Amino acid sequence: MSAVPRWALLSAAGAPLFLIGGWTLAQAAQPDGFDPVRQTISALAAADADQRWIMTVGLAGLGICHLATALGLVVAAPAGRGLLALGGLATLVLVAFPQHPGGGSTTHVVAAGVAFVALAVWPALAVPRRAASSLDRVRRDPPDGSAPRVRWTALAVTAALLGVLGWFAVEFFTDGARIGLTERLMAAAEAVVPLAAVLAALAFGRRPGPSAQR
Repeated sequence: MSAVPRWALLSAAGAPLFLIGGWTLAQAAQPDGFDPVRQTISALAAADADQRWIMTVGLAGLGICHLATALGLVVAAPAGRGLLALGGLATLVLVAFPQHPGGGSTTHVVAAGVAFVALAVWPALAVPRRAASSLDRVRRDPPDGSAPRVRWTALAVTAALLGVLGWFAVEFFTDGARIGLTERLMAAAEAVVPLAAVLAALAFGRRPGPSAQR
């Protein structure tokens, strides 16, 4: 049996639901002319946004889900879980300090930056050293012919997330025409990764060990 509690699956699944459901409903509540490709998620929860409570609840739920998943993903290394929790906490901070009417907020921007970076990097630091050593031994003598490559997968996920984050940063600092699009791609990907990690942990925990397969 996996050491990951079942409720961690609920919190991990809740993250993309709160985020994507929040921005979908909030966008529908905006007046004509709102452009999700150009305008950010934060604009939907800004102090002067119509029905700002929708996106505020969505972002708050996202942050709480990340905190809960970090608590429940006990098979991950402390450094990775800590960064996932930091991403959730930073999300709650940016909710508490919304974007100002017609402009930005330094605290909001810094909190968003911390959240994006932490949620991009945590997978690379989530694989425990002892687990990696065990997986290396399994690769040399795989019981079922399909040895898991957890560390390389985690590194590849972080590399991909950092690539999208870099694209968003370019759009943000150059006031590009796709700020909203790249932010949504970034946020959605980072919201889905914890769910994938929990599902992988549950699936791996149900697999019989090498001795049980012989």
